[in-house]
Amino acid sequence: MHVVHNPGAHRFEAVVEGHLCRLDYRLHEHDGEVMFTYTFVVPPLRGQAIAAELVRVGLEWAREQNLKVVPACSYVRVYMKRHRQTQDLLADENP
Repeated sequence: MHVVHNPGAHRFEAVVEGHLCRLDYRLHEHDGEVMFTYTFVVPPLRGQAIAAELVRVGLEWAREQNLKVVPACSYVRVYMKRHRQTQDLLADENP
């Protein structure tokens, strides 16, 4: 699976078996933050770690851009709790 950053659409994307899977975000450059708002994988493809890969790539991008993360999406919140190495990316209001 190949994840692509589509900055014009404010999302990370992967086409899997002809279906667009995505991680949407809102960039708050003035605050130095990115808010991950929505993760979507079509039901037949769920359980294949597609969402996890989208989030991993999105968090890697946030780290490279020196952005703090606001995990508005519940999946992103759970991912970050399970992957302790991402905790330093959390924005201050999300300890």
